[in-house]
Amino acid sequence: MELLSIDPREFQLRPHEAFNYRALLLTAGSFEEGKFNTMTIGWGFTGTMWSEPMMVVAVRPTRYTFGFMENYPDFTVTAFPKTYQRDLNILGTRSGRDGDKLAQTNLHAVAAKHVGAPTFAEAELSVECKKLYWVDLDPKHFLDPAIHKLYELKDYHRIYYGRIEAIYGTVEYKA
Repeated sequence: MELLSIDPREFQLRPHEAFNYRALLLTAGSFEEGKFNTMTIGWGFTGTMWSEPMMVVAVRPTRYTFGFMENYPDFTVTAFPKTYQRDLNILGTRSGRDGDKLAQTNLHAVAAKHVGAPTFAEAELSVECKKLYWVDLDPKHFLDPAIHKLYELKDYHRIYYGRIEAIYGTVEYKA
């Protein structure tokens, strides 16, 4: 799929639709070393922090991808055409701890252009990010009691802020 280079100032995303109603993939690790993991994500956002374009993602410490987020300096967030929904479901319901879940899909990891984490040949959007900051959610700060119900296991997310280094996408992602 031919992707355009998109300046962050021209990046067009419907974030609530993308995160909440479509599956996005978060991938961290090293493509060159062949050590990486990917998982579907449904929580996150994009915007501006410290005058930089940011992608912000949430990862529970119980997820296999958490170790890759901790040990590598960057990550990618990718979106796919709806025809890949089955593949994204596999990547969201199986753990990389148990084997090569990517091999069970029709997706192919490829080198990103600006970060060490891979992107995917089938992606219609690839956002390449360098980690700048992280913070752990503190349940004492939840202002709505309903949020506690989302953490029955007390496995509160770590939030990662990634400066957007590059965006590649189809024309629908360019304003």
